[in-house]
Amino acid sequence: MLFVGLTGGIGSGKSTVSSRLTELGAVVIDADRLAREVVEPGAPGLAQIAKRFGDEVLQADGTLDRPALGAIVFADPEARRDLERITHPRIAELTAQARAAAPREAIVVHDMPLLVETGLAANYDLVLIVDASEQVRLDRLVRDRGMAVEDARARIAAQATDEQRRAVADVVLDNNGTREQLLAQVDAVWRERLAPYNAELVAKAGEASGS
Repeated sequence: MLFVGLTGGIGSGKSTVSSRLTELGAVVIDADRLAREVVEPGAPGLAQIAKRFGDEVLQADGTLDRPALGAIVFADPEARRDLERITHPRIAELTAQARAAAPREAIVVHDMPLLVETGLAANYDLVLIVDASEQVRLDRLVRDRGMAVEDARARIAAQATDEQRRAVADVVLDNNGTREQLLAQVDAVWRERLAPYNAELVAKAGEASGS
């Protein structure tokens, strides 16, 4: 099993890469989806968040008010760390369960927005970074997600720098161009690096087990 970390700054196009890898046959573990699971109504994580940040981060139906919570944690580094201390251990547990459930011969891709920020790069066989300039990402966030410019800048500033991401990258996917150009890069990386590397790992595991 090849374990691949996938990350990129907000607005970089990481979701496009993740979707393509799924189409190519990867087992993708979506950290954002797991993060939503741990704060569903009735989950201990949501109760702890309400205790730490107050009922103002809950909507009338008891679900998490993500914009309200986001406004707090993106403006206050200590508040963000408190949120991470609540959610990250639970997300890590679900991630481990999903990885253990994948077939032995699978290429498992962990789609992880905060891979660099949490210092997890060494946990993967390969790290893929989706790279786009800050201006390109800013334009996408404003145009495609309807963010105010200052909100988009704050989200970008709260994440790792481009240099920090590139420092841990085994593969950098350039997404300053078109979607088609990005997908072509993903296909090439799958064909030339991920699939051969995984085949080698599976063969070695078979030799070690005597099968």
